[in-house]
Amino acid sequence: MTPAELAQVIRQKATGQGRFLTALAGPPGAGKSTLAAELVAALGQGAKAVPMDGFHYDDRVLIARGARDRKGAPDTFDVQGFLHLLRRLRVEDEVAIPLFDRDLEISRAGADIVTADDRILIVEGNYLLLNEAPWPDAAPLFDLTVWIDVAESELDRRLMDRWAHFGKTPEQARAWIDGNDMPNIRRVTQNSRPADLVLRHG
Repeated sequence: MTPAELAQVIRQKATGQGRFLTALAGPPGAGKSTLAAELVAALGQGAKAVPMDGFHYDDRVLIARGARDRKGAPDTFDVQGFLHLLRRLRVEDEVAIPLFDRDLEISRAGADIVTADDRILIVEGNYLLLNEAPWPDAAPLFDLTVWIDVAESELDRRLMDRWAHFGKTPEQARAWIDGNDMPNIRRVTQNSRPADLVLRHG
């Protein structure tokens, strides 16, 4: 299924409804942000991406909790804040959303606005379908769920490229993937609930 075909499915399901929330989930490196942007472009006016990554805890919080070396794990996000955002998006016309700046490694509050005109939302993140409390509380807030399935070897290749782009040496990237990304990949792949649709890549 191409992004254009998936956009058509979303558009058909959203017809005649109020605001329509699609969960786009998958492991680190699956291409969620890229696909979300492609879907928004294909859907056109009235569609917007809402990334889960804006709810990363700040590094200072993670350092105080001894969790900086696990940044990106399920417990390094403000899950309740994210759930509160989803509930607001169901009922409020205008909602400010945070965005994660990967260059600065920091979340920026109120970095974008979902307006009354934004009726189709593509919510993307690793743990939207994770079957570990409190993540399942998000389930009734989504109208459609999509899982991106990518081979582990391809995820590894993409993550090596990602961390090189952000300045890590090959040795640093390898250590971070093996110690952090790969455990998260396996956790989310093994412990996520089935999605309505599965897209297989790589």
